[in-house]
Amino acid sequence: MRAFRFCSVLLFFCASSLFALPFSNSAEAPHVHVQLVTPDDQIYPGGANRVGLYFKLEQGWHVYWKNAGDSGEPPRIHWTLPEGVTAGPMQFPAPRRLPLGPLMDFGYENEVLFPLRLDVAPTVKQGKAVLHAKVSWLVCREVCIPGKAELETTLGMLATAPPAESGSALDADLMTRYEKLLPKPLPPADKAVFQATKSGFRFAVETGQRERQAIFFPDEQYILSNPAKQKLIPTAKGVILELTKDPDLAAAPAQLKGVLELAGGRAYEIAAQPGVVHAGGFEFFWLPLLRTAALAFLGGLLLNLMPCVFPVLFLKGLALVNSGNEDRRKLRAHGLVYAGGILVSFWVLVAVLLGLRAAGASLGWGFQFQSPVFLALMAGLLFFLGLSLAGQFEMGLSLTSAGGGLAAKQGYTGSFFTGVLAVVVATPCTAPFMGAAIGYALAQSAGVTFTVFTALALGLAAPYVALTLQPAWTRWLPKPGVWMEVLRQAVSVPIFLTVIWLLWVLTQAYGAGTLAVVLLSFLLLAMAGWFLGRWPARRWAMAAAAALVLASVALAWRSPRFAAQPAPASSNDRASIAEWHPWSQATVDRLVAAGRPVFVDFTASWCLSCQVNERVALERPEVKQALAQHGVVLLKADWTRHDEAITKALTAMNRSGVPAYALYLPGESQPLMLPEALTPGIVLEALDKVPKQ
Repeated sequence: MRAFRFCSVLLFFCASSLFALPFSNSAEAPHVHVQLVTPDDQIYPGGANRVGLYFKLEQGWHVYWKNAGDSGEPPRIHWTLPEGVTAGPMQFPAPRRLPLGPLMDFGYENEVLFPLRLDVAPTVKQGKAVLHAKVSWLVCREVCIPGKAELETTLGMLATAPPAESGSALDADLMTRYEKLLPKPLPPADKAVFQATKSGFRFAVETGQRERQAIFFPDEQYILSNPAKQKLIPTAKGVILELTKDPDLAAAPAQLKGVLELAGGRAYEIAAQPGVVHAGGFEFFWLPLLRTAALAFLGGLLLNLMPCVFPVLFLKGLALVNSGNEDRRKLRAHGLVYAGGILVSFWVLVAVLLGLRAAGASLGWGFQFQSPVFLALMAGLLFFLGLSLAGQFEMGLSLTSAGGGLAAKQGYTGSFFTGVLAVVVATPCTAPFMGAAIGYALAQSAGVTFTVFTALALGLAAPYVALTLQPAWTRWLPKPGVWMEVLRQAVSVPIFLTVIWLLWVLTQAYGAGTLAVVLLSFLLLAMAGWFLGRWPARRWAMAAAAALVLASVALAWRSPRFAAQPAPASSNDRASIAEWHPWSQATVDRLVAAGRPVFVDFTASWCLSCQVNERVALERPEVKQALAQHGVVLLKADWTRHDEAITKALTAMNRSGVPAYALYLPGESQPLMLPEALTPGIVLEALDKVPKQ
């Protein structure tokens, strides 16, 4: 028993002696030597108070940068410090790219020092400062080994600055050498921007001189594909890098932050802003935003002339003639309320579109016309409007607005919902200048998207608003009279033509079953109109009409149950489209790789601009002959029904709606995009760029 007690006491004293050993400022671990470097013997308020964590590595082994890349972890340090002393963050010198099989890490080989600063409060007392650090790291070669150590060093702590600095010259030289390798802020005269591309980002920096070496290290993981090569394009005042995005990156970041390492060991901290990058350099974000907003405004103006919108605008102008005797203030108020209806409708539509995209859906401009329910309800609304205009029943000329009963009201409500209907019927059209503007907007942040679409809305509202702001212009319009009743009935003709077009779109996309259900709903609407026309003041007649309208809406809502594949084309149709082939991205890639020129027509049955372009340009004999002579393969991407692959292809080309026309030339990485409004001359001029066979 006494021997056991003696052994226990001996072990206790041995263990106590072991734990009582003082910590050292350095430690040896597998494949690495780690050390606290203190170039000065004293610390004091207002001094440099420099400390460094130093790693000396075996050949072939490495530790990591703050963003380790595809694998790994950076070194970490946890301090225990005297009262009144705090430690700043570890600073990381510019790293190296460290390939590891198919992966790419960012880190350091051979040796590295991570500097940091100590902040000493003015209230500290003179004495000894014990700096205790718990350090952890990961050291890797083909395998990775985690390591940790507790390091400690003691410095003199002074209340005021000493008369002369003292310390280790070796440590001071080591610290100075690595402090020079720390990335510096980009000088104020220099600039950096980035632009999102199909595969990643085009990143441009101006340094005031031509740069022939550059590599970018992102601060955050999962922004870039780390192993991908960074293509370098020198410019007169800097450099452009083509960066590949991480496959899982959903949206471009608000800033592209990281470290840019240039020739001569120069390294800069970068926080690049969105912009437009081109071969000669770049321009800041607000310049392309202003240009895009101007294009959107011009596109909104031209949208008024599209066959989708013009009947609505014409009817509203007719209503203005009827109210031409109103005072100027009231006319202006009508114009502003009409513009408000357009603005609110655009904002709601864009909010829904962005919300659905954030939820993972791939949608584009005019996406609601890919819904059979929307098409059926819109056709029913316009059919009911046409019946009223033709004289079956009287609900007022202001029925041109959306929302049925709301639209029937005179005054500001009618003006507001006229703006709503103008937007609703405008979305299947992409006017000239609109395609690029919408594609750019939907590829940017939500704020930019709303800015561009607001400009588009203002362009759509501008003609009518201008007319109400300048009542003198109404003098050029005819005076109200009996002729207006005749004209009102005549206007029902283009309304019914629009209904026929919507029914044609439904049949093309969803088959005859859906058409039969919608025609049955039209019968119910006609019966409702008969009740309203035969007994306009009877409550029971209005109730019957309301019930019939609700039944018609219910039928339209159920119409997708009867949807089928589009009816097969007739023999005549096949003859006209025999030279066109169905589009797929794989087909495009295969043909381009084989050196064949490819022309892709992104179209939809509900896109009137698409149909016009086909007839005035693509189906012209001289255009068809030129396409054949140049050996161009013709592909048609039909977006009538929602197609995820077509939506992604449009997005990649900075387009978000149809029509869109892409000419793929052999040897070119990006297609040549043609305008939304085609002429034979435009197509022939583009074909001149096809290399001779």
